[in-house]
Parts: sequence; structure tokens; C-alpha cells
Amino acid sequence: MPADQRPPSTGRVSGWRPGTGPSLEEAAELLATRELVVEGRLPWSSNLTFLVTLEGTGDTADAADGRGPLQAVYKPHQGEQSLWDFPDGLYRREVAAFQLSEALGWGLVPPTVLRDDAPFGPGSVQLFIAADYERHYFTFLEDGEREGELQAFCAFDVVANNADRKSGHVLAAADDRLWGIDHGLCFHVQHKLRTVIWDYADEEVPRWIVDDLERLVANGLPDDLLALLSPAEAKAVLDRAARLAAEGVFPEPYGDRSPYPWPLV
Repeated sequence: MPADQRPPSTGRVSGWRPGTGPSLEEAAELLATRELVVEGRLPWSSNLTFLVTLEGTGDTADAADGRGPLQAVYKPHQGEQSLWDFPDGLYRREVAAFQLSEALGWGLVPPTVLRDDAPFGPGSVQLFIAADYERHYFTFLEDGEREGELQAFCAFDVVANNADRKSGHVLAAADDRLWGIDHGLCFHVQHKLRTVIWDYADEEVPRWIVDDLERLVANGLPDDLLALLSPAEAKAVLDRAARLAAEGVFPEPYGDRSPYPWPLV
């Protein structure tokens, strides 16, 4: 599929500029450099997760039209619950998901960076996306108008081996661009795919997705992503990408474990 026919919410970080803040490229730099001011804990998270404000944003120097401060979601390493089936350091996987999305050129994950100097120690810091939480994957699927974007999420989850894609982890921003959040349970070397996005199972993968997967395999993972994964995890990412591109169809559920997360939303 020609680039100009791709779903409008896919694409690289550069060039997207919401009406209420800096471009994503500028936001990523601010996430990495500005002091984080903790506003409070986000109560629906299983691990410690905080809403933070980036100090000094909200003036005309940092935000378009001077509209409000830039906020982010901070997930500290020390706030993670230990999981028997997942390696330590889920916050690094949040950052790896962003890096993978950018390596594919799909722009599905909000800018996410590592911060060692955060208030409660090392953790991930992700641009906060204000959204209407009554809208999510199931409602987008029912609308029937966003198939290309949802297929991109489906392919992304296969390659990242996402073990926790709930419907509420696909959100629409104020400009109606779709974003995926909560990727701490990704990149396991063993098959862990657990997602609500099975509606495309056994359907053909769009050509533009196959092209991007083949490019990723040919070029290899970028250094920033390799630094976040073990060698075995990095190899598994490329193996999954190569397999999906070669087969050309979205997989059906397989394995002994339930293919769905809980709760579904």
C-alpha cells in the first residue's frame, strides 16, 4: 500500500503536532530532561504508577499557544510487583515498545523514555495522552472505520509478544489519533500473546505492514532498542516479525493458556 494510503494515525514521531502541546519529537526531549513533579498516583494501575508534570512546561517557550503544562505517566522500577513468569524491569519494556513502534515507523506508542533521576528512582516516563476512556478497541472495532489502524496494533502485538492487550489499552487522543499504552508485559522469549485483538485472525496482513516488517528484519533492531532487551529477546522479536511477514496472515490463538487478558477492558 502506498505511504499516502496508510491509516492516518501511523507514521513516525516527527511531524505530528497536536493543538495543545509541543510536537512529539519535542515532547520526547522534554520527557528526558525536565524535572518531574509528582501530581499523584494513578489508582487503576496494578503497579505503582504516577501522573507527573514536566517542570517549566506550559509557557509559550515549550507548549504551543501556551496551553497548560506537559504531563506524563511515570512507572518506577521499585513500584513493580514481582511476576513469576516475567523478568524483572517491566519499565524497560515500556520504553522498548515505543522504540519498536518507531523502528517500524508506525507511531503507535506515545513517546516513552528511561529516567534514572526520577523522584522514586529509575523508571519509564511516557507522554500522558488525555482520552475519552469510554472509547477503546471494542468501540473502534464496532465503528468499522479504523481497520487499518487496528490491524497495525494487531501486528505490533504479535511482534512484541504482548501478554496484556486489553481493549482499554487502545485510546483515541483529542485529535482522534489512536495510541497504545501499558506495554510492560511484552518481549518475552516464550509465546505469551494475550490480547483482545483476535478479530483479524487468519486474515491477510496488509502489504504495507509486511513491507515494514521485512524492512525491520533486514535492518535489524536499532541500538536503542537492543540496549533494552536481552540478546534472546531481541532475536525473538526479529523471528516473530519474519514469521508474520512470511506467512502473510494474522495468527489464530494457540497454546494452552487463555489468549485473552482479564479484564477485557
